[in-house]
Amino acid sequence: MNYPEKYKKILECMGTYGKASPDVMKSFQGLHHAAGSDGVLDTKTKELIALSIAVVVRCGGCIAFHVHDAIKAGATREEIIEALDVAVLMGGGPALMYVMEAIEALDQFEVTLASNGNF
Repeated sequence: MNYPEKYKKILECMGTYGKASPDVMKSFQGLHHAAGSDGVLDTKTKELIALSIAVVVRCGGCIAFHVHDAIKAGATREEIIEALDVAVLMGGGPALMYVMEAIEALDQFEVTLASNGNF
């Protein structure tokens, strides 16, 4: 799977859904902004938490989105791996299988960043 392409496709689909259901999408975006913005916890920490949750609930699209956004927020590979360790702790074997997806996404987003610096 190409995770940078999946991320772009998710954004496109969210735009399409936003046109069909603008009130719901606007409300979700507001919630996303309010919950994800710097507070006592910074955005990077919140993205690492979101990634761990995405793995435990087995949401492939969420994994793509939050790996991307964790890197964008300044998370290092090592920090992402530790967040994934917590997901395995909380989710067991099934979470471990989704960690493999997160690692693949991480590898691909790192290459994308290194090659064009465009997130």
